[in-house]
Amino acid sequence: MSESTGSGSGRRGVVGAGAVASGRGLIRRRRRRWVRGTAIGVTVVVVGAAAAGAVLYAKLDGNITPDEAAAAELARYEKERPTALVKGARNLLLIGSDSRAGSGNRKYGRDSGTERSDTTILLHLSADRRSATAVSLPRDLMVDVPGCRKPDGTRTEPMFAMFNYAFETGGSACTIRTVEKLTGIRIDHHIVVDFSGFKKMVDAVDGVEICLTKPIRDKAAKLRLPAGRVRLNGEQALGYVRARKSIGNGSDTDRMDRQQRFLGALVSKVRSNDVLLNPVKLYPVLDAATSSLTTDPSLASLRGLYELVRGVRDIPTERVRFLTVPRESYAYNPNRDQLVEPAAEKLFARLRRDAPINVSKEAPRDSATDSDPDSQSYDHSEYGEDSSSPAPTFRGNTAAEDDCG
Repeated sequence: MSESTGSGSGRRGVVGAGAVASGRGLIRRRRRRWVRGTAIGVTVVVVGAAAAGAVLYAKLDGNITPDEAAAAELARYEKERPTALVKGARNLLLIGSDSRAGSGNRKYGRDSGTERSDTTILLHLSADRRSATAVSLPRDLMVDVPGCRKPDGTRTEPMFAMFNYAFETGGSACTIRTVEKLTGIRIDHHIVVDFSGFKKMVDAVDGVEICLTKPIRDKAAKLRLPAGRVRLNGEQALGYVRARKSIGNGSDTDRMDRQQRFLGALVSKVRSNDVLLNPVKLYPVLDAATSSLTTDPSLASLRGLYELVRGVRDIPTERVRFLTVPRESYAYNPNRDQLVEPAAEKLFARLRRDAPINVSKEAPRDSATDSDPDSQSYDHSEYGEDSSSPAPTFRGNTAAEDDCG
């Protein structure tokens, strides 16, 4: 009996073991199918994301227009261009064009076929990427403009004229050569952006906050803004930075000050929103930023732009400085400007040698006093040469400053 029972138990044990083994095999097969299915699903997602990423990359890459004509013209005059003195430092010329061409720009006036530089900023990036200095160049500044190639292929004669004339007659290449002749600074890259591109950039970051001490009612700029902290959309921002007669004292000085404060606020907005580290936020900004850009060929790609900004994103906002080149009313026409010396050359020399400068709202407001060594925190005896001399202070602001206090 016991033997029989034992035998039956043994058979049941064998059968049970077989069932367990069969069940485990089934589980393993299902697991393998699940793993294969999951792997295929992940692969599809990855490939899909890569394909979508490739499409988006191609779109952004194709947004940028390479300025081949300017590159060819600058190559023609390579021997006369300044030599870069500090390895790793970079100088960019940012040109805001007032072109009315294109559907997004037509409402700002008729397209006369003549394109002018509404705003020009020389941006210096230090070699260690620990500071950036943006210098506004007045469009009414009287300068020596070299002979330049016009769009129709003819060439102009060298002349003493307003700075704005360079872009009007010879485009970005002529503007670059004029700036290099004026400053002795080698321009490594240039970027031209029109009204539409500026508006898109502001809208892409969901507007930029500024502080107004007084309400603005400007029919020409289509602005109706209250006093205090105000968030500007792209259209409002364009009117704010371009308005000249109805905001402030109506001077170009006040206009450039507003542009610098706005750019500082824009930099702070991009940094505070973590835009550079968030792909969801970054794409629309990149799309807006690239859709209306014309750049030198080496920058005319996402890779080129990325290489440029990779080290810039870590610059503290208090070390992003904005100022206007020291200038005063032109001796023969109060509606034009001329450089104030030696302050202007002091500034250019420091930028050439990648030496630091300081900016302060408390610096003398009258740019003519900049020529007085006592009004600047530098040793005039070392003017323009020794980068170890105390950093001069110019009137300006930083991206960290808040007009609302």
